[in-house]
Order: sequence, then structure tokens, then C-alpha cells
Amino acid sequence: MMPDSVDAPGLSELPLGDLVACHECDLLMRKPQLAHGEKALCPRCGYELYAHRHNVVQRSLALVIAALLLFIPANFLPIMELNLLGQSSQDTVWTGVVGLFDTGMQGVSVVVFLCSMAIPLLKLLCQLAVLLSIRFDVGRSYGLLLYRIYHHLRDWGMLEVYLMGVLVAIVKLADMAAITVGLGLACFISLLLVQVWLEVVMSPHQIWQALSGEDAHAGD
Repeated sequence: MMPDSVDAPGLSELPLGDLVACHECDLLMRKPQLAHGEKALCPRCGYELYAHRHNVVQRSLALVIAALLLFIPANFLPIMELNLLGQSSQDTVWTGVVGLFDTGMQGVSVVVFLCSMAIPLLKLLCQLAVLLSIRFDVGRSYGLLLYRIYHHLRDWGMLEVYLMGVLVAIVKLADMAAITVGLGLACFISLLLVQVWLEVVMSPHQIWQALSGEDAHAGD
């Protein structure tokens, strides 16, 4: 659905709550009312402004819980087992952080810990609290604060960067030692995929509407 731009007669006098701006080309336009499954597109550049998805809260809650269940095995189960010259070692995300700290790279270990463990977990907990506040209609003012915090944290969780580092290490060490992929790597990849799916399902427009009380069915 293509909304009307503010160049149309009378749109410039509408209240701000009835207007939406394109994040790509900054066109200001009337906010359209969408049915389930519809998307609002910018008439100038075609950017997707927002979509109205089915059962946003319920589906997002299921994905958040799945991600939290995967979090511990993804970080504490062995990602790979390395056999070199008769010696075997099992590496996890946590042992990687500890190993960096013990070798004198405390700054790097803190960054890895924050970006691969602490911030992703904090993001999931913020999402869980926001969704529960909408689902049970309690503490929505705190939900608004936590959702703002979540948006500030989005660029700091870098699980995909850590995964690329692991894959590069596996490729480089494959000719030097016998490597066995562990269950932790499968859990880590599953956690990353669930979080990507969650980003798609958890429509920001509907979550903001539900938190602010603009639409009682915004999270449906």
C-alpha cells in the first residue's frame, strides 16, 4: 500500500500521530491503516515503512524463549575439538574469552565477552520483558524504556562476526590438526538464525503501537 505524501492538500495540517516519515528518503506522508499481512511502502523510493503481521507478540515470545534456551549450550558447549600432536582440547565461546584474558589480552577479552555473550543476552531479556508487558498488559512504561534500550543495543551484539571468526579458524586449522565440530557450533548457528527470524517477526511499528496504547490489537 502506498500512503499519500504531505504534498497532497490538507496533509500538512494533520497531527503528527497520523504522519510517518520514510527512513530512506525522508518523505513525510499520511500513515495508512493496514490490514493483516499488508505492508506500507514509500511512494517515492519503495522502502518498506512497516508491515502489519499476524500474532506478532505470540510468535516473538516463542522465538525469544527458544533463543534463551539455546543461549547456554551455544556459549558453554564445545564448538570444536582440536587434536594436535596427540593433545586434544575442546573450545567453547566462554573458554575463548577466558583464554584471551589469561594470555594478557584483557581488553580484547572484555570486548568479545560483551559482543558475543553479555549484550546478546541483555537484548533477549529486554525483548522478553517488552513482550511480556504487552502480553499481560502490565508495566508498559517500563516496556517502552526497555524497548528503547534494546534499539540502542542492536548494533553491539555481533554473533555473526564471532561465527565468521570460528569458521575462518576451522578452515585455517583443518590442514594442521584433526578438527571435530561440536554440538555448541550447531546451537550457536541455531541461536543466530532464531535471532534473525525474531528481527523479522517482531515488527517495530506494531510493538511501539502496543506499548504506547495507540492500538489495543497492534500486537495481534
